Amino acid sequence: MEEPRSKFEIIYEVASQDNNILSVSMLCDIAGVSRSGYYRWVNAVDQRNKQELQDMADFDSILAAYTYRGYDKGAKGIYMRLLHQERPIIMNVKKIRRLMKKYGLFCPIRKANPYRRMAKAIKTNNVADNLLKREFTSYGPRMVLLTDITYVPYNGVFCYLSTILDAYTKQILSYVLSESLEVDFVLDSINQMIDRHGISLTTETMIHSDQGCHYTSCSFIQLVKDKGLRQSMSRRGNCWDNAPQESFFGHMKDEIDLSECVEFSQVKGIIDDWMDYYNNERYQWKLAKLSPNEYYQYLVTKTYPLKGLLKIENNK
Repeated sequence: MEEPRSKFEIIYEVASQDNNILSVSMLCDIAGVSRSGYYRWVNAVDQRNKQELQDMADFDSILAAYTYRGYDKGAKGIYMRLLHQERPIIMNVKKIRRLMKKYGLFCPIRKANPYRRMAKAIKTNNVADNLLKREFTSYGPRMVLLTDITYVPYNGVFCYLSTILDAYTKQILSYVLSESLEVDFVLDSINQMIDRHGISLTTETMIHSDQGCHYTSCSFIQLVKDKGLRQSMSRRGNCWDNAPQESFFGHMKDEIDLSECVEFSQVKGIIDDWMDYYNNERYQWKLAKLSPNEYYQYLVTKTYPLKGLLKIENNK
């Protein structure tokens, strides 16, 4: 059913034509709207023009936030980006959605992966217990570290990304991109993480992975033991046991564009830029509308960076 506004616009257009022989009353009867409503609409033209100018100005801000650093965002991502600008803008999420729809701005929606994960290599029998049991956020920051490998396709070949994610703060604590699936790049991600964040870890910190051959290898098991971490593994073939890590890879692949990459160095440059964006400026609704690094600092310092703009209790 047409909205009254659309009918009023048609009536106005027809009534303004030189060869029109129908009165406004007749046109309103045909359209099924009241004449008084039509005239109220006509008399509000200045207000509508003013609203249109305001919508256009607000949409300019939305569009700038949407394209910030080259990564598309949904309405909530735009809302959080506007809050983090040098001159913060507080704009209702419903308004952002309305203007996105009005001006035809859409954010790609993640689709379920129709393909099965690649078959895993033959593993040893060194499988650790599932200590985590999907309690991803029950223990606080730096207590549950999730790790996994993903295949990154470009130019008809693959490279491989190993990451370590703090399940509580959603920070990527370390990552290594490799042209080879040799176990060394997974070990490098552990060493890198210890070098950068080892001081914040404890003997209760667990590192959780699937049962891939890298994580059941003797070298990985020994390194984890040497670093004083507890090892935990998902049940065989159960991706839900490491769901936040799987979700992270999905978002990353949705947002980066490797279609123009022909060399490994180009892929690495794009991954490096996105990781910096993710940790520092990809705001998450469930992290009190902060980026992962901001959220961790908030937990440590108890100082909310958006204080004065939002009430903390409304950011959970």
